[in-house]
Amino acid sequence: MRKMIVDKLGIDLMTHDPVVILKDVESERYLPILIGPYEATAIALALEKTPVPRPMTHDLMSSVIESLKAKLIRIIIHDIHDNTFYAKIVLESNGNTVEIDARPSDSIALALRANAPIFVAERIILEETIIDKQAEDKNYKEFKKYLEKLKPSDFIKNFKEFRDKPPDNKEKDDLDDEEEGYNK
Repeated sequence: MRKMIVDKLGIDLMTHDPVVILKDVESERYLPILIGPYEATAIALALEKTPVPRPMTHDLMSSVIESLKAKLIRIIIHDIHDNTFYAKIVLESNGNTVEIDARPSDSIALALRANAPIFVAERIILEETIIDKQAEDKNYKEFKKYLEKLKPSDFIKNFKEFRDKPPDNKEKDDLDDEEEGYNK
């Protein structure tokens, strides 16, 4: 599972439907999910923390969960079939965990209201996300510059610093044992 955040809302250029774009918090991967206009509005209101005069459906659901002394602990987008994503909201109530089938858009709208994390299954990350090529290219260019400036003496210096660290863990002890074998 990968933790995601809502990066932005937009309109799909081909279908003209609203789309929510989730971003992997640890990489430059993005997951676009087509959603309905009402769910897009609910997500936008939650993102902007816009007060509404009367509770909307997701506000009502959030209030019901809270009134039952339950807590939304996370949502999980766990599967995709025929271009349809499947999600679960995970609640904790009286020490028990309950998973409830839900649409991703409703789950996201609820998660934003409850400040609950959003997770996506690894398979979906690998098969359905889009990688930001500009960020990837920038990282590659920076790494390439670093490699071009690197000299063999840098490796020796880093190795000596590593070797001379005080033995604060088993890895250091193992390294010392290996070095003793070379000195015999």
